[in-house]
Amino acid sequence: MEKMITVISERNRIFRHRIEVSGFDDLYADVPKAYGGEESAPDPHDYFDLSLGACKAITSKMYAQRKQWPLEGITATVKRDDSQERKGLYKLEVTLEFHGIDDPEQCARLEEISHRCPIHRLMTEATVEVTTRSVGG
Repeated sequence: MEKMITVISERNRIFRHRIEVSGFDDLYADVPKAYGGEESAPDPHDYFDLSLGACKAITSKMYAQRKQWPLEGITATVKRDDSQERKGLYKLEVTLEFHGIDDPEQCARLEEISHRCPIHRLMTEATVEVTTRSVGG
């Protein structure tokens, strides 16, 4: 399946970009003030990190729904440690809170299932190939 995402510089903004994803409201990205941005939107690292938290929450919710467990909601918190990113180590710690589930075994199973979400697997098991090319403009 192919999907197109378009990222467009915003006029009169330093690093802010508008992100178009077909069928959805536009998103925006910027960089922190420490890097010369306006800090007016999440930065690309935020989107990378949030994709993991969202995927784990959605995957857990789908599993609980299939099992008809009393899950009322999920809070996924992603903590980033990028202090060694330039050395090749980027750490993400995800905390999952399962609302409405009191059974420790069900909670443990939901956590285990969250490790199988597509984004977790993509980040930890896949080889990602990136091709970049410029076109006249």
